[in-house]
Amino acid sequence: MDFNKENSELPQPQILKLDDDFSLVKRFIDGDESTFRLLIQRHKEKVRNIIFLTLGDSDSVDDIAQEVFITVYKNLKNFRFESLFTTWLYRITVNKCKDYLRKKNVRKIFVPIKEASREFRNDSVTEQSDISKFVMNAISKLPQKLKVPLLLKDIEGFSYQEIAETMECEIGTVKSRIFRAREGLKKILQPIEAELME
Repeated sequence: MDFNKENSELPQPQILKLDDDFSLVKRFIDGDESTFRLLIQRHKEKVRNIIFLTLGDSDSVDDIAQEVFITVYKNLKNFRFESLFTTWLYRITVNKCKDYLRKKNVRKIFVPIKEASREFRNDSVTEQSDISKFVMNAISKLPQKLKVPLLLKDIEGFSYQEIAETMECEIGTVKSRIFRAREGLKKILQPIEAELME
C-alpha cells in the first residue's frame, strides 16, 4: 500500500460522526480501511518532526516515516484503546529511530539542525529564529537517551506520563533524563549565553 498518495473522498460514517483518533481506529478495525489515510494526514507531520529532531538527518525522514506507518497499518487491528493513539504511534516512531541508529551504529548525533534543515521542507523547523536554531543544534549534540525525552517534553509538549509510555520506562527515569538533558544544554549553550539572553 502506498501511503504517500492522497486519498479520494472518504465515505461518510453511518453512525460515528466524530473523526477523533479512537473513532477512526474503530472504523478501521470494523473494516473501513479508507480511514487509515485520515490518520496519516492527521499525524504525518508530527511523526516527521519527531524523526527529524531525533536523528538530525533530513534524508532519512520520509523513509522512516513510511516504515512507521507501514508498521501502524499492520498492527492497528491489535490496538487496545488502553492509551492514546498518539502515544502508541510515537512509541513506534521512537523505536524506528532507535532501529535506524542501531543499524548505523551511531551513538550520538552531531548533524547541525541549522544546516540539515535547509533541505527539510517543514515550516515548523525551517522558519525558526536564530536563537531556536542554536538551541536545536545544541540538543542534537546530546546523547540519544537524553535527547528523545527532552524533545518530547519541551518541543512536542508531552506529559511525563505520555513520555514514559512512549519510551516504555518509569516516570522517574523520564524526569531524571530530562533534568540531565537540560543541565547538559546549559553547559553546551554557556559560550553563547549572552546572545541567547539578548
